[in-house]
Amino acid sequence: MKAIYRLPASPEAREKNMVKGDKYRITVLTEGLLRLEYSEDGIFEERATQTVLNRDFPETAFEMKETQEELVIVTERLRLTYNKKAFDPRGLMVQVYGIGGGSTWHYGDELHDLKGTARTLDTIDGACELGHGLVSRQGFSVLDDSASLTLNADGWVEPRKKGVCDLYFWGYGADYLGCLKDFYYLCGKTPMLPRFALGNWWSRYYEYTEGSYLELMRRFDEEGISFTVAVVDMDWHLVHIDPKYGTGWTGYTWNPDFFPDPKRFMDCLHERGMKITLNVHPADGVRAYEEMYEAMAKELGKDISREEPVSFEITDPAFLAAYFKYAHHPNEERGVDFWWIDWQQGGITKLEGLDPLWMLNHFHFLDNGRDGKRPMTFSRYAGPGSHRYPVGFSGDTVITWESLRFQPYFTSTASNIGYGWWSHDIGGHMNGYKDDELEGRWYQFGVFSPINRLHSTKNEFNGKEPWRFKAEVRAVMDDFLRLRHQLVPYLYTMNHRAYAQDIPLVLPMYYEHPLEEAAYRVPNEYCFGSELIVMPVTSPRIKGLNRAKETVWLPEGLYMDFFDGTIYQGGRVLDMYRGIETIPVLARAGAIVPMQEAADAASVCGNPDRLVLKMFAGADGSFTLYEDDNVSCDYEKGACVETGFALKWKGEQKIVIRPAQGKNGAAVKELLPEKRSYRIELYGCTDAPAVCLENGKALSIGQSYDQQKHCLILELPATDVETEKTVTFADALTLARNDAAGAIARFLDQAEMEFDKKSAINALVRSGKNPLVILSQLQAMNLDGDLVKCISELLTAQPE
Repeated sequence: MKAIYRLPASPEAREKNMVKGDKYRITVLTEGLLRLEYSEDGIFEERATQTVLNRDFPETAFEMKETQEELVIVTERLRLTYNKKAFDPRGLMVQVYGIGGGSTWHYGDELHDLKGTARTLDTIDGACELGHGLVSRQGFSVLDDSASLTLNADGWVEPRKKGVCDLYFWGYGADYLGCLKDFYYLCGKTPMLPRFALGNWWSRYYEYTEGSYLELMRRFDEEGISFTVAVVDMDWHLVHIDPKYGTGWTGYTWNPDFFPDPKRFMDCLHERGMKITLNVHPADGVRAYEEMYEAMAKELGKDISREEPVSFEITDPAFLAAYFKYAHHPNEERGVDFWWIDWQQGGITKLEGLDPLWMLNHFHFLDNGRDGKRPMTFSRYAGPGSHRYPVGFSGDTVITWESLRFQPYFTSTASNIGYGWWSHDIGGHMNGYKDDELEGRWYQFGVFSPINRLHSTKNEFNGKEPWRFKAEVRAVMDDFLRLRHQLVPYLYTMNHRAYAQDIPLVLPMYYEHPLEEAAYRVPNEYCFGSELIVMPVTSPRIKGLNRAKETVWLPEGLYMDFFDGTIYQGGRVLDMYRGIETIPVLARAGAIVPMQEAADAASVCGNPDRLVLKMFAGADGSFTLYEDDNVSCDYEKGACVETGFALKWKGEQKIVIRPAQGKNGAAVKELLPEKRSYRIELYGCTDAPAVCLENGKALSIGQSYDQQKHCLILELPATDVETEKTVTFADALTLARNDAAGAIARFLDQAEMEFDKKSAINALVRSGKNPLVILSQLQAMNLDGDLVKCISELLTAQPE
C-alpha cells in the first residue's frame, strides 16, 4: 500500500501501565480508562485496529494489590477487582468513584449510557435506536474492540485471532469532556474540515443538466443566496443502461446528454467559489459499458472479450488501487473535489468481520488527501472511530415533523461517541408531505447544525428552492441561508477547537453541567460552540398566537437572545415562544461571536477583510479567532493566525481587538488581508459615546444605537490587522432593561384574537403593577394557557 494509506498510529502501550498474567492483561491507560484483555493462549494484540490507534498514553499512577486468587488495581477514579480467570460477572468488577458514593460495573452488565449514534436514518420517520456512547450518568461505559480487524504496517486490514476479549472500560464519572478527550487520543483526532464545508450545500436527487444546474445557481445569485458546495446526485452518470449489464445504480461515466463537457461544468462551479461532490453507489463495480472499463479490466486480468465485469472487491488491494486510479482520479483531475459515498448494501465482505462501508470511508478519506490538501469524504457512519472520516451522511430522511423533532437530539448525542460532523437532509428527503412551516424550521435547524445541506428527492413537487414556499417562510429561508455564511468565522474557529481541544461543535447540555438534573431533560437543546445555546423549534405554531413553544433550560447566569437582544435570567426552565422568524438561540453574558458580512461563496471560503463582532454585555468575555489557509494540512503543525477579542465589562469598560499573531511559522499577511474593518454590535447595554484608539491615535468611527434591541453599534474603519484597537466609553455602560411592554404589544399586534382582549392585556401590562400581580390577574381572566405563558416569558425574562 502507498504511504498515504497508512494512518499514523502508536498502538503499543507502556509496559509500566500494564499488569499481566498468563491469560490476561490489564492496561491502565489513564486514571479512568482501562484496557481489559483475556486470551486463552496468553497472546495479546499490539497492533492498531479499525477503532483504536494510540495506546501510548503517558505513565499512569495506580496502586496494585495481588494475591493468588485476586488482583486489585486502584486509581484516583476507580477500583478494579479481578479473580484472574476468564472474564465473568462474578470475577471482574470495577467501581467508579464520585457518582453518588460510587457506581459499580460487573463484566457483562447491560450498559445504561447516554447513547451514541446510528449508522443511518434511511427511511426512518421519527426516532430510531442509537448505539452505545462513552458517557453515562452511572459514571462508566464499555467499548468492545474484540471484533475489530487490525491494521498492519502496510496500512491494510487483517483479521485478528478469534476468541479473545478486548474491552475498553471508561470510568470517568461526570467528567464527560475528559472522557471524550481520551477517546480522541485513543482512536484518533477529528480532522479539521476545509472551510468550504461549513457553508451552504445545494443537493437534490434530480436529473440536472449542465445548463439547468448553472441556471439554478444564477437564480440563487439573483436572490442573494449562495452555496459553497455543489452536490450532484447519481444522474451525473449513465443511468439508463442496457439491461444485460444490470441496473444503472452504480456508474462512473458522465452522461453526455446532460453534461457534454464535465470539466467545463465543474470549472464554472469553481469560478463561483464552489466545490463539487458527486454521488457514487459503488456496489456493482465497473461494467463493460463504462469508459474506464477496458483499462481497469486489463489491469485486473478480466476477460475483456467476454465483457467480464470488474466486481466490487473491496478486500482486494489490487481492486482498490485500480478503483481509485481509473474510476476516481480522472474525475478529480476534471474537477471533483470529494466524493459522496452512498453505500447501502449492508456490512458483509469476503473477509469476515469487515464492513465495506468502513473500508470505503477509510480509504476514500486518505486518498482524497494524497496531494497534500485537507481530505474530506461524505458517507454514512461505520461505527466507533468513524469521526476520523468526516463528513457523515445520515441518509434519506422522511419529510415529517417527527423526523425534524428527532434530529437535534440525534446530532448532539452523536458527540457521545465522538462523531461531531453529521450532515442531514435538511428539509427532509422523501415521502411525507409539504408543510411550509416545517421546511422553514428545518432550515433554521440546519443553520445551527454541523453541516447545512439542503436535499430532496426526484419528485416534481419536492424541492428546496426558497421561492417555492410562502412569502413569510421564503424570507426566513433566505435570511437563515445568509446567516449560515455569516457565521463561518465562528464555525471555523469551532472547527479548529474540535481538532485541537477535542470538543465537538454540538454538545448536549449535560457536558458543561453534568450534575444538573435539568440538563438531561432538554434532549433537543445543545451548546453550539463555546458561545451559544440553541433550542431548535420542532413543532408547529400555536393557532392564533402564531408562536411555537419550546421548553428551554438556562443554566445559572445571564443570557441574551441572539437575534433581538432580550435579556434572560438563567437558573431556570421556561417556555419560550417564537414566531417563524427565529428560534431560541441564547448567548451568555460576555459572549463574543465573530461573523462576516459578505455571504457569497468566494468570500466565505477565504479569510474576510471585514468582520462583525456580536458581543453580549453583562460580564467580561474573550474570544480568539482562528484562521489559516483553509485548505491544507498545515493546521496539524499549528500554522495559523490568531486574533484575540476582549470585552471588559467590570471596572474599566473597554473592547479590545488584539493584533493578529502568526503561529508556528505562519505569516500574517500571507493568510489574512492586510487591512480589516469591523462592525461591533454590543447587545444588552445602554448607549454611551465611544472612542477607538489605534497605537495611541484616535480613529474616526461610526456609532449608532438600536433602541429596540438595546444594541450599541460601532463601525471601525479598515486598519492594519497587526495593530491593536481599543474602544473606551465616555460614560459607564449599564445593563439595559428589557422593554417588556413594547415586546408584548408587538406580540399582541400580530396575534389573531379578540381586539378587546388585546386591549385589556395591554392595559394591564402597562399598569405599572408588579409582574407577578399582572400574571395573577391575567390568569383570572380565563385566557388560554399558552397566551398567558407567552406574555409571562416576556414579562419575567429579566427580573426586577
